[in-house]
Amino acid sequence: MTSGPTGRASAGHGASAPGACSALFDEKGVSAFGTAARAGFWLAVEQTGPWGRSAATESHLPTEVGRRLDQECASRGGRLAMLRAPGPHADAHHSGGRTAYLAFSGPQPWLLVAPATSVEALLEVDFDALAAGHREAAAASLPGATAAAPVLLVCTNGRRDVCCAIRGRPVALEAAQAAPGRVWESSHTGGHRFAPTGVLLPHGGTLARLDAALCAEVLESALAGQVPERALGPLHDRGRSALTPGLQAAESFVRHEIRETSLDALASRELADPAGGTDAEVTRAEVTHADGRRWLVEAGLEATGATLPESCGKTAIATREWRLRRL
Repeated sequence: MTSGPTGRASAGHGASAPGACSALFDEKGVSAFGTAARAGFWLAVEQTGPWGRSAATESHLPTEVGRRLDQECASRGGRLAMLRAPGPHADAHHSGGRTAYLAFSGPQPWLLVAPATSVEALLEVDFDALAAGHREAAAASLPGATAAAPVLLVCTNGRRDVCCAIRGRPVALEAAQAAPGRVWESSHTGGHRFAPTGVLLPHGGTLARLDAALCAEVLESALAGQVPERALGPLHDRGRSALTPGLQAAESFVRHEIRETSLDALASRELADPAGGTDAEVTRAEVTHADGRRWLVEAGLEATGATLPESCGKTAIATREWRLRRL
């Protein structure tokens, strides 16, 4: 059985030029399964003003602070994101405290927020505790950190790819009006070819081809530990950031097949090849449900036959997507 999007992205976001990467991926209906950027945890930090291509070191956040935070996250399998409130963002330095989130996206995910964090406090975060999912220790390392409702980070980093700014910013702005304080513009989250893209924290659920109405549905459903049924399938579901690409694809495939909307119902692990071989482009996965059901799935990367640019301005390459079948 193969995967592939059905239908087009919904209206309600800005329109990229016909030759833009996200417009071409929409036109060809390339599956989003298995394309979430890897991150077992997230440090998401408010930083007003402009961001460069590398937002951590090309913003008004002190360069050395941004570099160190980025390294602390990346070295432990996590990700640093810069945030802005949707709307106008003048080229001005941040004054006062900044909102910061600590999110663990592994088993039993959790999210903490500190609403008035200083640069000095960010440097004292216990990244080992955050990476290990030790909520109490992570909270103790960031003054003022308390439990937070799920939030959605919508990528709007136009210096990384123009599609994210043109298509992402209108979606973030409209979605924020429906869910005040729970939608943020975000620096690069990967996958601008699927813009508008977003990441639901703390779960690390990564979404493609967003519109404002779907953002609102995602945030409302997340309060009850659910994902809207409309978000299932290869049109929108890129996978959970804590998993490898093959496991992301396998789990999203099962979720779509059984129409599972509980965010925490499924878990996935990679199985060894019974023949003893190794192939980085083929993943054998066991997907299990909290009720005891299990599925064996094979995910393999295959060419779609389309040659497309994965980012605006880059050379077009042969496009591949995950083909999935039950074993």
